[in-house]
Amino acid sequence: MAEHFDLLLTDTATAARRGRLRTRHGVIETPIFMPVGTQGTVKALTPQHLHDIGAQVILGNTYHLNLRPGSDLVRDMGGLHEFMYWDKPILTDSGGFQVFSLAKLRKLHENGIEFQSHIDGRKCFLGPKEVMEIQTNLGSDIAMVIDECPPWPCERDACASAVNRSLRWAKQCRDIAEESGFFAKGHHLFGIVQGSTFDDLRREAAEALAELDLPGYAVGGVSVGEPEPEMLKQVGATTPFMPADKPRYTMGLGTPPQLLKMVALGVDMFDCVLPSRVARNGLVFTPDGPINLRNERFRADPNPIVDGLENYTCRHFSRAYLRHLVLAEEMLAGTLLTLHNLHFYLDLMAQVRAHLEAGDFATWHVSWIARYEAGRKSTRRS
Repeated sequence: MAEHFDLLLTDTATAARRGRLRTRHGVIETPIFMPVGTQGTVKALTPQHLHDIGAQVILGNTYHLNLRPGSDLVRDMGGLHEFMYWDKPILTDSGGFQVFSLAKLRKLHENGIEFQSHIDGRKCFLGPKEVMEIQTNLGSDIAMVIDECPPWPCERDACASAVNRSLRWAKQCRDIAEESGFFAKGHHLFGIVQGSTFDDLRREAAEALAELDLPGYAVGGVSVGEPEPEMLKQVGATTPFMPADKPRYTMGLGTPPQLLKMVALGVDMFDCVLPSRVARNGLVFTPDGPINLRNERFRADPNPIVDGLENYTCRHFSRAYLRHLVLAEEMLAGTLLTLHNLHFYLDLMAQVRAHLEAGDFATWHVSWIARYEAGRKSTRRS
């Protein structure tokens, strides 16, 4: 068993796991959802809001924070924790996803990625040396290796090249972390398994990364445009070959049912911009599916978004009032709805952990998904 990660139990009916990950800034109980704070802030929320809804760990992004305000400045201000007034763990993505999302603004090289800044057009370069230096400056509790995230669909030869390049970069990141004392200071470095829709490439990548003996591993290159069944197939083709005694992280997704399905496939950690992004447009999550508060039927609805859900939004405000804020384009709408949506995700993961401990996760998660999907279909018909 890895010294920093305790695998407390594995579900007997699924591949779901209950774990505990120790970091420099605290313990993370898994499975866990991680709110996304790309630029050193979770949009619309304060750190106190995040504490109040039970966030255990949040994300920052190496590419974005290095462009603005610059990792040297963050280092000189005491690191990202001090800079943004957050005292719990922070995971930083390495910038590999921007290979996909900013495809028109980058050039791939064997030693890294050359970007043209989406802010002011200036050139910047991210390779293993650069991403490790930046994440060290940020003070990341969990850093990610630099990788190449291929698009979907992807030709096999191009995908194989991306996998091999990512493996070389991962080894270089590992070596830099060892030589610089990154590990000795208690920081973690996670590898990223690529392979697109090719099961054999994913297995080869997972097994090769496992030989590097990194503190954790992620499933990368999913939710990049492929249908949900294909996405789940990719996750299911990857997790069996990831080390059982290390945390497993699926990057950048998804909906509440997708999270539960991936927990059942053996995933421990998730992040996604979805709950905060849709909140700013008036969409909120409930156990009976998402609802759009812009709809006329909520104009005089006195009920909270979710009755009994213990967050500030649901304790104090009606759907009618929240709809008014959305339609009036008040800033408070984004705060209150983001608070609810992120708490909904975090509470769902707390329920997952409780049902894993109770031994009934397999039946519970199936019934939860069925209720959610039935409500979602009913809302669409109405």
